[in-house]
Order: sequence, then structure tokens, then C-alpha cells
Amino acid sequence: MRKPRLLIVDDEIPFTANLLKLLSRRGYEVSAVNDGYSALRIVEEEEFDVVILDQKMPGMDGVTTLKELKKKRPHMEVILLTGRGSIESGIQGLQLGAFNYVMKPVPFPELLEQIVHAYERKVIEEERSQE
Repeated sequence: MRKPRLLIVDDEIPFTANLLKLLSRRGYEVSAVNDGYSALRIVEEEEFDVVILDQKMPGMDGVTTLKELKKKRPHMEVILLTGRGSIESGIQGLQLGAFNYVMKPVPFPELLEQIVHAYERKVIEEERSQE
């Protein structure tokens, strides 16, 4: 199985840059944007398997971005990053089709595990839809 193509959506530029570097070093093809509007534009132009999406961003928040992403690419999996005190947003994200939510700061090995499982689910869902 190939590695999933990833999109990081987070307004914290140092976090995004670090995550981009860590994932790229492990052989993932990764793109990053810093707001929900940019995420919607890039998924119109490119295919991604898994999106790592921050819940708290200025402008369009993560939950709204998630809704719009799922309209455009229903089989694309989304991992929602949520801060302390916003577990309700994580649960709302699950109800809207997110694969899972993880608390920030997330240990990198845990995030990698979530990415692998999200991609596995995407592959299974795509196979089911082709039957």
C-alpha cells in the first residue's frame, strides 16, 4: 500500500512547518496551508487522502472547513486537531465525518498512527463504493 498524500491545515506556521518537515522525512507527500479557505481551494485542484485540520483558526474554523471539505471530497479522511477545552468541537467533528480528533499537542507517533488508520479507512470506503 502506498503512503497517503497529506494536507496540513493549521494557522500556527511554526507547527505546520515542523510537521511538514517530519512527515516529508518519513516519505509522505505533504502540502500545507494556513487557513480553511486555502484548504478548500487546494482540494479543488489536488487529491489528498488525509487532512490534518486544526479546529481553531481565524476566519473559517476547523468544523466549518471540515463540513466544506467533506462536501467536495467525501472519501477524504480528516483528523481534527483540537485544544484543551474544545472536546465538544472534536465530537461535533466526528458527527460531521471526521475520522478522529486528537488533542494538541499530539505526540508525533500518535499522529502517525492516526494517519495510517485514517488512510486504511479511506481505502476500504473507496473499495466499498466501487462494488
